[in-house]
Amino acid sequence: MIVTTTHAIQGREIAEYLDIVSAESVQGINVVRDVFAGLRDFFGGRSQTLERALKEARVQATDELRERASELRADAVVGLDYEISMPGGRGGMLVVFVTGTAVRLK
Repeated sequence: MIVTTTHAIQGREIAEYLDIVSAESVQGINVVRDVFAGLRDFFGGRSQTLERALKEARVQATDELRERASELRADAVVGLDYEISMPGGRGGMLVVFVTGTAVRLK
């Protein structure tokens, strides 16, 4: 299934807009991850533990979105939009929400 942030697919024509589809993934950020992320923030550099958690959440949400679009017999999802938040500030949870439009192609 084609999944894209664009609103069109080059070389393909959208025959039918089926529905808006969405999915989410919530990742718990444990204390150890929090401590290392805080140290990275303090000393500078990238927090690989948080990056991994974010990537995992994004992949899970995108896979779930594909499943929901497949249930509609969609060929693609266009106009993907990701929203990322950490409710409650630092630590606790990481939430990734993705939404797009399920379509059938000609």
